[in-house]
Amino acid sequence: MFKLIKNGRVVVDGWKTLTLAESDTPQTVKLPVGPVLVPLSVWQARRAELIHREYEHGWPLGVWLAAEESPEVIGRDIDDFTVIAVEFDKFADGNSYSTARQLRERYGYKGELRAIGDVPHDKLTYQHQVGFDAFAVRDKHKAGAVLSGLFDFKAANQSGAGLHLGALPVNSREY
Repeated sequence: MFKLIKNGRVVVDGWKTLTLAESDTPQTVKLPVGPVLVPLSVWQARRAELIHREYEHGWPLGVWLAAEESPEVIGRDIDDFTVIAVEFDKFADGNSYSTARQLRERYGYKGELRAIGDVPHDKLTYQHQVGFDAFAVRDKHKAGAVLSGLFDFKAANQSGAGLHLGALPVNSREY
């Protein structure tokens, strides 16, 4: 289970993250009702259907990229997504960081950029610096402790690097 930290606050995550089971294919996996983050393979296989669904029902659309997938493959579609999630793989060599920076700087993505997967909770300040503004944090990590790390970063960097924290309690018992 995950908690979502978005713009410095713990929030309810209204999005469903679609993953493929062993027996699923991108063409046949059942799409859930409502806002959904689909893997790149589903986006590529069912692009027209997903766009139609977004316009017909008003359900926001998101895509998630695996750690080894390049943002170049969605570059021309960037405006179709309300959320782009980038997976962190514990074995990855930093690709997720460069993907975030490319999405923001090269492709001009302005929507929510979410870190998912094995998100290294001790690196959230760096993740924010490269463009992430939302983080799916595993329940084993206390959201309050993670938030206090973000506050420590703001204190160390008086400019705050654009981090909008607001007045938040940092007592982990409150989460």
